[in-house]
Amino acid sequence: MGIRIVSEGFSEQRVRRSVFRILQDNLLCSIATVTEDNRAYINTAYYCYSDELELYFLSDPTSRHCRNLSINSSMAITIFSSIQKWGGPDRGMQLFGTGAQARGPQATKAEGLYGKRFTDYAKWNAGLNTAAVGRTYRFYRFNARKLKVLDEAEFGEAVFVIGVLRRIGRLQ
Repeated sequence: MGIRIVSEGFSEQRVRRSVFRILQDNLLCSIATVTEDNRAYINTAYYCYSDELELYFLSDPTSRHCRNLSINSSMAITIFSSIQKWGGPDRGMQLFGTGAQARGPQATKAEGLYGKRFTDYAKWNAGLNTAAVGRTYRFYRFNARKLKVLDEAEFGEAVFVIGVLRRIGRLQ
């Protein structure tokens, strides 16, 4: 099981290296969803990720973006550092795909990855009492299908690498 990143002009290995460097170097993402009346909505969240390029975030199921996902799974994510200086070299990416609440083995996987990335998560979670707002939080899984990468140090000034993700094997 895994992914292939298919792009024109650059090797999969080179694009993959850039993508995972961006994921590792940043902690926050912007999540775009679609409301029931077809309007854009955006939210910011901490994220973790798997080697299969699944992104996970923790959120309240009653929040607007999670309610949006229960109606329309279409989702886009941006990841970038907000401390970059205009004039580059800039780095960031946009991912396009679908999102939904992680359940069963996917929720377990998400919690493990999240706890590994954010070491204070387990302590925070263990300290929640039954009435705490955080008790209602659930993990959500983003399954990317396309990506657009800007990594000027890697690919050159103002070069956007557009790729399609091909899943190998079956993801649960």
